Amino acid sequence: MKAYDIKKGNVVEHNGGVYQIRDIERSSPQGRGGNVRYRFTMYAIPGGNKLDASFDGDDDLREVDMSRRQCTYSYKDGDAFVFLDDEDYTPYTLDADAVGDAAGYIVDDLAGIYVQLIEDAPVAIQLPQSVAIEVVDTPPELKGGTATKRPKPARLSTGIEIMVPEYIGIGEKVWVNTTTGEFAGRAE
Repeated sequence: MKAYDIKKGNVVEHNGGVYQIRDIERSSPQGRGGNVRYRFTMYAIPGGNKLDASFDGDDDLREVDMSRRQCTYSYKDGDAFVFLDDEDYTPYTLDADAVGDAAGYIVDDLAGIYVQLIEDAPVAIQLPQSVAIEVVDTPPELKGGTATKRPKPARLSTGIEIMVPEYIGIGEKVWVNTTTGEFAGRAE
């Protein structure tokens, strides 16, 4: 596959690794005889490490066939996470390294997860946009302090910490944006 044919979301092999293209910048020099260059922002699969690379328009890249299966989180087996396919209940096991920081957003029976497969082997997951997680520790609300909204830290049942509004208490469930890691509202 030539560099000029690549679109956002394609998965390619580069320097022995597998990467998903997230952003493409095209630059064409103004002078005569200049080659069009493509700058790709790519993320490693698995791992999610970011890589910026530039290619000429006619450079060859090998496209990797990646499929996605919608799954539900089932259970944790040691350090590995087990997800069940929503259609045929095939279990997909990913180790903690492949799940990475997403582990902080995985709660019991979490649905809407996509497991990314390369040649039928699970390599990474894609979380839903937001997840409801229970607050297990946060300081109490200060009564009569000021009329302004002050965020406070809260530790969630999965172990991650986020900033929440003052009115959120222990035992409440909150929506957390899985892209930014920020509070997205009260759940339930």
